[in-house]
Amino acid sequence: MNHKFFLIFYLIFFYIFSYSQVEESNSQIDILRPSKAAFYSAVIPGLGQIYNKKAWKVPIVYAAIGISAYSYDFNKKKFWSYRDAYKRRKAGYSDDQYQGIIINDDRLIDGQDFHKKYKDLSMVFLVGFYFLNILDANIDAHLLDFNVDENLSFQ
Repeated sequence: MNHKFFLIFYLIFFYIFSYSQVEESNSQIDILRPSKAAFYSAVIPGLGQIYNKKAWKVPIVYAAIGISAYSYDFNKKKFWSYRDAYKRRKAGYSDDQYQGIIINDDRLIDGQDFHKKYKDLSMVFLVGFYFLNILDANIDAHLLDFNVDENLSFQ
């Protein structure tokens, strides 16, 4: 299952960076453009992409960060529900939400471990996508200064 996450991560990563050159020629080079784009993306994710005139990347940024945040929240809630049910059973109560569904207390511990693992993994992806957003804006702004005209030659 981890291989699927990494495969999706690399596909998104290479897809984002495969369209990083722009076909317009800038007569004036702004050396602060990459740092501005990175700063804008750090403050509000996706704003650096808009600054670089690559607004089509914003839904990808928000989808990656949003899915990671949703996964983190979902696994956090499930972790606490398993943990609370386990603690209530150990305290002698029999009124938790898993009563009649999960009979063995070891299954509650397994549920806690499972959701804790994926909660932590979701936070890693959330932070990773946030930094990829900043990195993409910075690199894309650097690549905007390159001359990509059809008339390039050694003359």
